Amino acid sequence: MSQTVMITGASGPLGTRVVALAAADPNVGRVIVVDREIHSGELPASVEAHELSLTSESITALLTEVDAFIHLGATTTSGPDGLPTSGEPLDDLGATRFLLDAASTAGVAHLVVLSSAMVYGAWANNPMPLTEESPLRPDPSLLYATSRAESERQVFEWRNAQQDSTVAVLRPTVSVSAELSEWLGGSPWSAAALRAAGTDRPSQFLHLDDLASAIDHARRARLDGPFNVAPDSWLPADQLRDLAGPAGRLHLPAGFAGRFEALRAEMGTSGPPDGWAYTQQPWIVANDKLRATGWEPRHRNDEVYVEADPGGPLATMNPRHRQELSLVAAGAALVTFIAAGVFAIRVRRRRR
Repeated sequence: MSQTVMITGASGPLGTRVVALAAADPNVGRVIVVDREIHSGELPASVEAHELSLTSESITALLTEVDAFIHLGATTTSGPDGLPTSGEPLDDLGATRFLLDAASTAGVAHLVVLSSAMVYGAWANNPMPLTEESPLRPDPSLLYATSRAESERQVFEWRNAQQDSTVAVLRPTVSVSAELSEWLGGSPWSAAALRAAGTDRPSQFLHLDDLASAIDHARRARLDGPFNVAPDSWLPADQLRDLAGPAGRLHLPAGFAGRFEALRAEMGTSGPPDGWAYTQQPWIVANDKLRATGWEPRHRNDEVYVEADPGGPLATMNPRHRQELSLVAAGAALVTFIAAGVFAIRVRRRRR
């Protein structure tokens, strides 16, 4: 019997991959995609596209004949790791509640929901690696992580209220590919990103092809429960630096770095939460449970990072020039910190 699949968040590097896999499945006769913005040129011609808010009443009618519903979220609100790309607050929880109610009304039999490994939190006492039995302890200062954990609570509460429905919740680690090299270069996951001294943590990088295949596998196999999505093993900090090659890295004393970020946030200069704790403490996840169902990653950590790493102008500089530039960057950061501190003191005095 031919199946009908609906996918939200179908635009963007991940969504287009997931849609292509569903459309190529001979057991799927109809693919419906829904997003706030859809670039039709990125999707197969056979796909039925609807530009709708994820809280549109029209979605309930579309879900009526759907056999499997893949909820990736609204791609216009976040980057490939789920972190917001704008200063606007996320409203995914409201959309998730609405979509779950719509799925109940329509009698959808299977859901696949994209979450994040960030729900485990980044803590010094995290086991290496984290499994699906580990408690969810998202960093309370990071809105995305806490909202994903709450979304999971809603999803499993919905599943428990349904008699025959199944739900697969996928928790991927940082996911990138070649077309996201510019994003990776400016993200907190880059080897050149700001670090506190003495807090070099291991890293994991999942290829978007592997994440898309995991999502499609969860739909085809009708998996039920939470599943981590990650490559095998992880990259120690020194190996990541070696893979990145010559790059300007600013390592601040741990206390100084923490105060620097806190002050930037207080002054409103840091934008949306950037997951500072997640760059300092480990949150490595195991993929054994998903592997046991028949899925396996095709790309290694090192392959993924090298493919997505943008390199940069420092790669062509000689060691002396790289050292000079690093010193300039460190000096600029120090001046910024001092200036921000002086400004903050003046603001507090005025308020008094």
